[in-house]
Amino acid sequence: MGITYTPKSRNRDGRYLVSVKEYTQYHRDGYLIVRGLLSKEDIDRLYDLAERTRAGSIKPKETTSSYQPEDEENKDPLKAEFVQQTRVHMVSRLDATAEWGMLHPRILDVTEAIIGPDVYALQSMMFLNPPGRGGQGWHQDSYYIKTHPDTMIGAWIALEEVDEDNGCLWVVPGSNHEPIYPPEGYGGGNVHALDAFKDLKAVANVSHLDDEVNTLSKVVANYPPPIPVPMKPGDVLFFHSHLFHRSFPNRTADRYRRSYVCHYCNARSWIPWDHDGYEGETGNYRQILARGRTHLPYAAPAFGTEVYLSEADDESDSVRMMGMEDGMMMPVVQKKEQ
Repeated sequence: MGITYTPKSRNRDGRYLVSVKEYTQYHRDGYLIVRGLLSKEDIDRLYDLAERTRAGSIKPKETTSSYQPEDEENKDPLKAEFVQQTRVHMVSRLDATAEWGMLHPRILDVTEAIIGPDVYALQSMMFLNPPGRGGQGWHQDSYYIKTHPDTMIGAWIALEEVDEDNGCLWVVPGSNHEPIYPPEGYGGGNVHALDAFKDLKAVANVSHLDDEVNTLSKVVANYPPPIPVPMKPGDVLFFHSHLFHRSFPNRTADRYRRSYVCHYCNARSWIPWDHDGYEGETGNYRQILARGRTHLPYAAPAFGTEVYLSEADDESDSVRMMGMEDGMMMPVVQKKEQ
């Protein structure tokens, strides 16, 4: 007889329960805004993380880049932002508060309902966006991070008031139903099977701020006008990895646009990606299991942040973790004795 799986998260105070209406809206429009999901105390803690990042106490790998802003040979529109440290990748591997923020139980409550029940935490990014800087042109997140099956979701946490002036996000509702438009060539892998579409054209200069240069903007033009997403501290925007979205540079003279953005996927997905690199065919062993269970390798929180994994049903077979010689953890099903 096969083993059934009835996932159940541990009960706790303050759990956020997603409504059917919210679930439906996310899958219809490609995004969901949960107002006030994080408390003022939580936002204060993440805001302090942003300030420590801005002050340079958290050193990202991107600062070692040899990129020079005046280097016209460089075609990557985001490298200048990394060098100027207006955005910092993978702070969750550098700081305990950043890991806590990525694994915040109320963020994972929503993620679990939308793409779970089993959830990997993949990536964290701290955005600072000072006056005159920041912004990213039209893109789809799965263009950069591939998961198979393709299950990724982003969570965009506002750490202060965000509006059109200081560079809020803009989205194209319903564009989550589009495929991922691939780059020319196949060096970075593909989301879809090659030659599965008869008319899926490659795009160039994705994320470039100039719509004349970023050819994904031609697909965006097929939709009604994009809409801005103003947010207040504690609001969280959950968005589909196929959704067309962008931001503009901060056009204020005296305001930052601090936000913390994390990515997740279903923990049954194969992930040939990791921001800091990986060995072999998959980077799963570097991703944190944040909810549920998985039959695939995974990492534990480096700073010991508590995660709420599924509790095995008393009547079901149990799953235990076995440590391997290479440091990986592998789940092993243990049959209950009759």
